Amino acid sequence: MTKTSTAKIIPRPPIVVIMGHIDHGKSSLLDYIRKTNIVEGEAGGITQHLSAYEVTHHLDQTRKDALASNRITFLDTPGHEAFSKMRARGAGVADIAILVVSAEDGVKEQTKEALRSIKEAGIPYIIAINKIDKPNANIERTKQNLAENEIYLEGFGGDVPFVPISAKLGTGIPDLLDMMLLVAEMENLTGDTFLPAEGIVVESNIDTKRGTSATLIITNGTLKKGMFILAEESMSPVRAIENFLGKQVSEATFSSPVQITGFDALPSVGSTFRAYANKKDAERMQLELREARSKEKVKEIVRTIPLAPDALVVPIVLKSDVAGTLEAIEKELAKIERERVVLKIISKGVGTIGENDAKLASGSDSAIIIGFHTKVERGAEDIALRFGITIKTFDIIYKLSEWLNEELDRRTPKVMGEEVVGTAKILKTFSATKHKQVIGGKVTSGLLEVGAQVRIMRRDVEIGRGKIEGLQEQKLLAKKIEEGNECGMMIDAKIEIAGGDVLEAFVMNEK
Repeated sequence: MTKTSTAKIIPRPPIVVIMGHIDHGKSSLLDYIRKTNIVEGEAGGITQHLSAYEVTHHLDQTRKDALASNRITFLDTPGHEAFSKMRARGAGVADIAILVVSAEDGVKEQTKEALRSIKEAGIPYIIAINKIDKPNANIERTKQNLAENEIYLEGFGGDVPFVPISAKLGTGIPDLLDMMLLVAEMENLTGDTFLPAEGIVVESNIDTKRGTSATLIITNGTLKKGMFILAEESMSPVRAIENFLGKQVSEATFSSPVQITGFDALPSVGSTFRAYANKKDAERMQLELREARSKEKVKEIVRTIPLAPDALVVPIVLKSDVAGTLEAIEKELAKIERERVVLKIISKGVGTIGENDAKLASGSDSAIIIGFHTKVERGAEDIALRFGITIKTFDIIYKLSEWLNEELDRRTPKVMGEEVVGTAKILKTFSATKHKQVIGGKVTSGLLEVGAQVRIMRRDVEIGRGKIEGLQEQKLLAKKIEEGNECGMMIDAKIEIAGGDVLEAFVMNEK
């Protein structure tokens, strides 16, 4: 390893993402690790909205001197299916993935989805077979289940390392942390401390008291007070650097999660950032990015979806506590499809639902304001009440989807549609007086009833319409004739009916 005046390349700690199916123990595993391995021994009091944590773990004495650092940075990834983009981004910034699989349940859908994200990111992964303390746990069966899903473990036909653990009791977790550090060592992770910091935005939010802030993972270089950060087009001065415990530090380097407050716009989750030594350089790059973005927008081809004439457009104002969740909700809304209802997000943002949101929605009596993990200001409630605007808040994403689907079902414009209830083939015509025609035929499907509307079909083409004024079966009056029976009919129709024509009786139904 070469050291020069312009570079200081040293090994860096691994960034680890924990992934897997919901309820397989991802959160329990992170909780146990945090409680027992937090930097400086501080186990609790993490009040910051940071989805990244640093821990320390020491290998046994024979190996620990070989490692430059015993730090590990963990990324927490939400478990719900709607957060697949966030989980994919988590794998994208991470160096190593831990795929948690329950020893009771084996491989599930989100396990497969997580594995796809890991493989797309091209990073090494470790299988944590969790819940080995449970009565129904079966490690060998889980190994077999993993092999059936093309995950071949060490000693079981493959080279994927695995560790049996109990996140609840802590069994095997030291071994799992050992494995993380050993895999990291094999990956030969390095960084240059002399470079300005760069990395990924893993979360962003707006605090009414503090302003716009973002959680960043530094992947290379060093971040110092006095620098300026540019995340895509969002810029912030580095006045204070907070570590994941909420403590201020003078500088931070690679693999560290930090929180920076003071952005001039909400940074996009998953966007890359770079630090600049002075404001002038940051502003010049910001201007270049904005110009490039404007040119791209000009090139975009706008596709318009043709709407039915009776379609209802439902404007949506969307508010959430953090930007990553906002994106996940948008993905959920995109799944909702209706023939005569179109959802249109007219505004989205992070923070409380305020008066401006309500005023924006008041322009349409069909608008809905949806909040997720956020509050509603009194002023917004008053405006919503005055204009009859619907405001709903949620803290569970599938509850939001369920409610919105029900609400759209209720709002969908009802249309009348024709339903064929019977058909008859005309065998003979007898007489015609004005529009009244006496004919004979056979019911080929369904039934015919007195008073029913009919379509007159000739060679599969409708030539006119009429109404059944009377029916006879074996010269006796009848109210209805069922399939397979011949009958006489009196039809009121302007079009002259001929032998070989088909009558289609129909009713009007609401769709």
